[in-house]
Amino acid sequence: MFYGKDNGFVKLIYRENIELEDRNRCESLSSNDTWVAGKVVLCFTISDGQGLASATINVFRAGALGMIVASNPTQNLFQYAGVPFIFVSFDVGTQVLNYFRSTRDPKVRLVPSKTYIGNRATTSVAMFSSRGPNSLSPEILKPDIAAPGADILAAIPPSSSANGYAFLSGTSMAAPHVSGIVALLKSLHPDWSPAAIRSALVSTAWRTDPYSGEPILAEGDITRIADPFDFGGGLVNPNRARDPGLVYDLGIEDYTHYLCSMDYDETAINHLTQRAKSCSSTVTSVLDLNLPSITIPNLNDPITLTRTVTNVGAINSEYKAIIRPPPGISVVVKPDYLIFSPKIKKISFTVTISTRHQVTTKYYFGSLTWTDGAHQVRIPISVRSEFPELVW
Repeated sequence: MFYGKDNGFVKLIYRENIELEDRNRCESLSSNDTWVAGKVVLCFTISDGQGLASATINVFRAGALGMIVASNPTQNLFQYAGVPFIFVSFDVGTQVLNYFRSTRDPKVRLVPSKTYIGNRATTSVAMFSSRGPNSLSPEILKPDIAAPGADILAAIPPSSSANGYAFLSGTSMAAPHVSGIVALLKSLHPDWSPAAIRSALVSTAWRTDPYSGEPILAEGDITRIADPFDFGGGLVNPNRARDPGLVYDLGIEDYTHYLCSMDYDETAINHLTQRAKSCSSTVTSVLDLNLPSITIPNLNDPITLTRTVTNVGAINSEYKAIIRPPPGISVVVKPDYLIFSPKIKKISFTVTISTRHQVTTKYYFGSLTWTDGAHQVRIPISVRSEFPELVW
């Protein structure tokens, strides 16, 4: 953010050099480039960030007033101190360059940043946010949840020269939001397990912008509508998470069955769980791990998996299933109506998933929602159809 003075229109410069192609790249700028003094520099970069950080320092030392950096929209944003600058896409950067080349005295104006209260930006998953699918265990959806983590005003050590606060981005900003919500949920529901809390967060998250109702977007090569591989269950919603209605819970036995299904050595499993346990001859499928999500990376023949929900709402409750199947995929839930009572707090159900595709596809997304009219217990469904290649 630029907090400096409004100096009016100042000269825009760009290093033209036909013989040395890299001379117009940001990383080529040095503190000896006194020609940038009092001007705004346009440059292009494909840097991973480190070279660009050095360039901004060099430009600042050389006396530049600012930078316009044209970059790949998929690269991370970094915090640079010293000189005001703006990131634009290569397309916009080229338009600015065309303006520079077609104008005898090209100028730009740096205006101090302003905070507009009441004008909300559309919710977007930051371009630097980690994405799915899960490379180690593709049957487990990652990420689980999304939380605010871009340009968060955070306290920093008083020894810093930034007056005790700075705008920071990354997991280090998103994780504290979730950690705080988890702490509040645990204080409200001391008997909930970590898995129950995770389920409450995932099944109650926002799938659309909380203010406008518009789809949540995902930044990248092109901005597109976000899917579960961008935000998991969605954007964390602490108020709804405190009363999810139903939860998908997990215990040590569930995790043990999962480790067995992943072919872990029994000795390692016993050491990890601190209890003697042998894997049965009938190994449970990884797909049966009682997660608040369903992810099938290689669907060919129909698959039936099991989930169990625990009632944490009104003792006498009735829920019906609402299925939004992924395109080209059939999803059948049995039973599709759940009745809870003082004696029945947990109910298991099966989900049979089959494909109508006849070739290997990308992932398609849908959802399964249990509702009693007051609660919407929604979990994401991610399915990729896979067929062996024909050998002629």
